[in-house]
Amino acid sequence: MGAGASDLAGMEPGGKVARAGLGDLPELCAAEVLLYLDAPDICRLARLNRAFRGAAAADFVWDAKLPENYGHLLRFVDEAKEVGSRGSRSEMGKKDIFARLAKPVPFDGGRRQEFWLEKSKGGICMALSSKALVITGIDDRRYWVNMPTTESRFQSFAYLQQIWWFEVVGEVDFSFPAWTYSLYFRLHLGKSSTRFGRRVCCSEQIHGWDKKPVRFQLSTSDGQHAVSQCYLDEAGSWILYHVGDFVASSSEQATKLKFSLAQIDCTHTKGGLCVDSVVIYPKGFEPEKVIRAQK
Repeated sequence: MGAGASDLAGMEPGGKVARAGLGDLPELCAAEVLLYLDAPDICRLARLNRAFRGAAAADFVWDAKLPENYGHLLRFVDEAKEVGSRGSRSEMGKKDIFARLAKPVPFDGGRRQEFWLEKSKGGICMALSSKALVITGIDDRRYWVNMPTTESRFQSFAYLQQIWWFEVVGEVDFSFPAWTYSLYFRLHLGKSSTRFGRRVCCSEQIHGWDKKPVRFQLSTSDGQHAVSQCYLDEAGSWILYHVGDFVASSSEQATKLKFSLAQIDCTHTKGGLCVDSVVIYPKGFEPEKVIRAQK
């Protein structure tokens, strides 16, 4: 037929062949392409040409990327501050809604707990600070010290100096979008700090974690359970210790989680551990080093 598929061409005045490019692609066709991409790729293609830029603003493209219960999730957003000049939530486009939910949204205690959309997978991420957890002896400065840091999204962590009975317990009741999720404790063995612009780790107070393993537990309101254990033996870096996975089968029904981290053998003391937070990610999303405990 002469011209190849990439030459889909018409005739210009004077008999010259005008080759069509991606810029001539109808917006609806471009939008159909974007439906198969994740949010970061959509934003990159939007910079390519006018067709993709227009398609990237289409509500039906972003509606497919939002969780089913995004309306419920938006209730946690302070409309007076976030909607602002746009007037009301109903006037926000789906792209605007996705962008807002992709930023941290505090809930149930302000800065101590927050969730956000993971841009690639579209599932919910969540973080609960050490202050949102029940920690044995946390109010006694002989055992625990709250330390400021730039290495935590909550700007501080709980540092264990020494204790006999170590236990950290937490729970959350939340309407997770239907997905499979992984729950982790974010821990650091050794006191992390910054001196003269350099990160240093003090290991002087690390002791007791090589004698007995710590035990992780996770349970859900619909009967899911996970139990595992491991030794804490890697100092000097923040690590996500995998507690277990759970399935949120319905976006309309809240899932109540209970989880714990314990080493309650009172034959010896333990210390030198930083407890930053508990984090929940869509299964397979691991932004930091992960250690999987043995079941």
